[in-house]
Amino acid sequence: MRARAANSIGAHDEALRGYRVALALSPGDMTLAARALDEGLAAGDRPLALTAARALEKAGKLRVDGRLLLLGEALRNREWRAAGIHIDRIEEDEVFSFLAPLLRAWAAQGSRKGDPVAILTAIKDNPLAATYAVEQKAFLLLAAGRKAEGLAALGPVLAQAGTRSARLRIAAAAMLARKGDKTAALGLLQGDSEPIMIARRIVESGKTLPGALSDAASGSAELLVRIAIDLNAQNVPALALDFARLGTFMAPDNSEAWIVTGELLAASDQHGSALAALAAIPAGDPFAGSVEDSRIGLLLASGRSDEALALAKAETESRPNDASGWTRLGDLLSQTERSGEAADAYGRALALVRADSGSSAREWTLLLRQGGALTQAGRWPEGKKALEDAYKLAPEEPIVLNYLGYSQLERRENVAEAERLIREAARLQPDNMAITDSLGWAHFLRGDLSIKEHLGDAYFKAGRRFEARYAWQAALVHAEGGAVARLTAKVDAGLRPELAAP
Repeated sequence: MRARAANSIGAHDEALRGYRVALALSPGDMTLAARALDEGLAAGDRPLALTAARALEKAGKLRVDGRLLLLGEALRNREWRAAGIHIDRIEEDEVFSFLAPLLRAWAAQGSRKGDPVAILTAIKDNPLAATYAVEQKAFLLLAAGRKAEGLAALGPVLAQAGTRSARLRIAAAAMLARKGDKTAALGLLQGDSEPIMIARRIVESGKTLPGALSDAASGSAELLVRIAIDLNAQNVPALALDFARLGTFMAPDNSEAWIVTGELLAASDQHGSALAALAAIPAGDPFAGSVEDSRIGLLLASGRSDEALALAKAETESRPNDASGWTRLGDLLSQTERSGEAADAYGRALALVRADSGSSAREWTLLLRQGGALTQAGRWPEGKKALEDAYKLAPEEPIVLNYLGYSQLERRENVAEAERLIREAARLQPDNMAITDSLGWAHFLRGDLSIKEHLGDAYFKAGRRFEARYAWQAALVHAEGGAVARLTAKVDAGLRPELAAP
């Protein structure tokens, strides 16, 4: 009861303790074992999950997630007969039977019994299995030393992999490098993303590149992580988390398994657990740096802003010539209302971009951020100059037009020119509520109270119901004729199509 109560309020550590004790006291309680398995998988407690899964298997009540857990243990321990039995049982599952030939292929690769590629090639009557087999076949060919065939099969996979492309490139490169083919490995590591560049340096230095699908367990883990991603895309987050956790159990050095696990936990507001998942990625891993933004965001969400800032500053100072790092630090300082420091960070980023002959798009974006931070810090003359410089570079960017215009309106400076800027922003983005708000304020300053009704309609559509009624009530002060009834109806019952301002 204590474990279930703890679970219901998100106290997962307490829930784990309760299930461990309860399962030890009553190992034959299958309802308890099923709940312990669920909690063990979700929380990443492998010993608890294994204990529960073995109890359920003994009673003949093991689900597919528990079966995959036991299969992972068999693969890691090279217990091929047991692995075969588990795969046979998975094949009997109504939903996840498609996994069987894919897992069987990796077991064949690990045991050196049978042709794993032939197993995948034989898949014909299961379209879902065939879809996943395309990716798995490429890696099985590389694992078998069939480099030319493997790289040929990998090409179409990389073309469709999207955000996973870097992970798959690094996994394949790690496999080639371990077989002594440094040239082929470097051929895959082309690009300027941070993980790819780090992986390239590791291979060039002769060190071991992590992430290879070097055995049956790591290959199977990669498959489960891919399925976790797909399950999450289909809005099945709990099951997706189970598969991602299973991937971390099978291959603890698979950084993508930890990243996906962290993302799933963060999405369910389990920030502490998500941080723990990301912390499992070692410092030397190619993806270690790319998850810093996620880690910083999780610290902020957990109310640990000082730690988030310390981490961001340390990361930025370790790479002082990285404009993106200074930009990230500026954003974080802005979020924590340290506007003056944020402006300085944006200034560092801006100097680096200009020195590197960076694009005008990056420059105006940084000028806009710097101008906003300077303005918030009470340094309006400097802020105005930065905003005007952004406007010179991006005269048709609605966000620049609106920010520069509204900032001047707030200070009653250049009111006519400020209104012109906002009108232009509204022309470019007529459905932007923030710009509509600014335009309404410009009309108000000019004494045009009729705009209040339109502003109220805009507020209502944006979900700002209190402000909408306030605007309609203000418009009522000077309303005449049919406008009185229309405005009164909106104040009383809200906006309906027939009550929209003419």
